Amino acid sequence: MNDVVLAAILGALGGIALTALLLLARRFARGSADLGSEAEQGALRALHQASLAAPHLRGGLTGPDAVKAARHLRALLGSAAVAIVGEDDTVTLDGAADGLESAALRIAAQVRASGRRQVFPAPSRTDDLEAVGAPILVDGVPVGVVVAFASPVRAALVRAAEEVADWCAAQVELGGLEASRTQLAEAELRALRAQISPHFIYNALTAIASFITTDPDRARDLVLEFADFTRYSFRRHGEFTTLAEELGSIHSYLELERARFGDRLRVTLQIAPETLATVIPFLSVQPLVENAVRHGLEPGEGGGEIRITSRDDGTHTEILVEDDGVGMDPDGLRALLTAREEGGHVGLRNVDSRLRQVYGSGGGLVVETNAGAGTLVRMRVPKSQPLHDLDDD
Repeated sequence: MNDVVLAAILGALGGIALTALLLLARRFARGSADLGSEAEQGALRALHQASLAAPHLRGGLTGPDAVKAARHLRALLGSAAVAIVGEDDTVTLDGAADGLESAALRIAAQVRASGRRQVFPAPSRTDDLEAVGAPILVDGVPVGVVVAFASPVRAALVRAAEEVADWCAAQVELGGLEASRTQLAEAELRALRAQISPHFIYNALTAIASFITTDPDRARDLVLEFADFTRYSFRRHGEFTTLAEELGSIHSYLELERARFGDRLRVTLQIAPETLATVIPFLSVQPLVENAVRHGLEPGEGGGEIRITSRDDGTHTEILVEDDGVGMDPDGLRALLTAREEGGHVGLRNVDSRLRQVYGSGGGLVVETNAGAGTLVRMRVPKSQPLHDLDDD
């Protein structure tokens, strides 16, 4: 989880830096008259090239991303050619490439062996291209080498190549952390699906079986609701959905639970129509409803009421799931949300963790509860989420 926190911090810092770079680049594009000295203009050009290379480096040191990164790194260093040599000795060259691939491999091998930058003179009097190689180190391990070719290699290029290699390492590491965060989110979603299935499927099938002989039509309708619920819950694509789609699954879930509870389960919906298109993390509201049924109403003999509300709150959609069940001790709730071990309310803890990953530390659940006083769970989701496009099923 520390990696996820670090990724979030690095991502936020990267976003701030990228915004600044884009503003500077836009200013540069309007002309150089108001940009100050030649040195200041050069700094702006370097920042612009760095901002262009960053997203490609996060994709790795081989393949199409590396080709684009090498092009920007050559412009950044101002060298005749630049090579990025990956861990598997894949060479990506930009610039005058005649005969340089073998030279880049030879240089990369020596740089990896030493673990530090090195300057290489021209191999012959007829070849005037010198080179500087610098390792790309992640956790002290060389994952690649940046090689810059120039004639001659001056002290400024030597220092710049080393700085660029360190910067490349930071981008590669950030790309790895972003991948880890994505893998963690997918793992938590799989865990949530696994948590839902055994308990709910057993109860749903038992309820359906109870109506097969006494009310076949009701049993058929419940089978269809069960099919709709499982089709949605175990769909294979997309980490995000709309509130409308999630509410459709919740409707199927509650119909199946009503078959068990009968009149002891009452449901009230207050859904603002303008909130139905809000994009939310997949399976983020349904587990809150299941938690209300399982841990709020089921322990009590008299059942109770669940209220699901969504309302427009300016820049956000606010979603509330409330029950008048047994509630729980606030201190126990805090321990639950920070616990690592499996146990009751795992769906609540899982949703809170996923919301914080997506929307930041302030984007988690807000829970109001007390023993014997029911539970209110609130989540707030931004209405504008350009990075969270819906995937087709």
